[in-house]
Amino acid sequence: MVINKYLAELMGTLILVGLGSMGILAVGGATGAAEILAIGFAFGLALLAGIWAVGHVSGAHFNPAVTLAMLLDGRISLSDAIGYWVAQFAGATMGSLIVLGVSQSREVVASTATTYSDYTTGLVTEILLTTVFVWLILAVTKRGSNHAPAAIALTLVGVHLAGIPFSGASVNPARSFGPAAVGDAIGSGLWLYIYAPLIGAVVAFGLYRLFAVSDE
Repeated sequence: MVINKYLAELMGTLILVGLGSMGILAVGGATGAAEILAIGFAFGLALLAGIWAVGHVSGAHFNPAVTLAMLLDGRISLSDAIGYWVAQFAGATMGSLIVLGVSQSREVVASTATTYSDYTTGLVTEILLTTVFVWLILAVTKRGSNHAPAAIALTLVGVHLAGIPFSGASVNPARSFGPAAVGDAIGSGLWLYIYAPLIGAVVAFGLYRLFAVSDE
């Protein structure tokens, strides 16, 4: 059933944001190298769990930027892309509501939101990291590699290790929206995490096609 794809995207994004956010809380935030490492693996392993749980149903996008790239590559229809986007934002919000239920504090939920100290640095970092992440996803899923889930999860770990100090390493509009909405932390800064990953997805698609054509 078509509805199952959307439910799978909702649940997968819920797992990603819920477990990843709780990983942030478990180590008290990104206060040092060990904490950044732990947070990176929390999000990477949460993504892997989502892929293994429902990836066979929806393709395990769990990220509006990934869905945009898949739409551009013709792997998903516009109507399904819209359904995926709605499900992803809903799943991220529900994941953050679970964190709220556990912590009983909107301030605690807000502490799991992505932030940047410098606009230009945050913008460049989000575009660059999303480009790498989405490009990898386009490539390994097209080949149907058995190692695709591990490759995608480990790349997200790497994204966090590289990006947390500079942008919070969102690379996912839904992941940033959920904690910001539930934690009453929506401000002008959220927009960067909406459009920068989408720009990165477009760049990733262009690079993917460039090298795909070269292989033909």
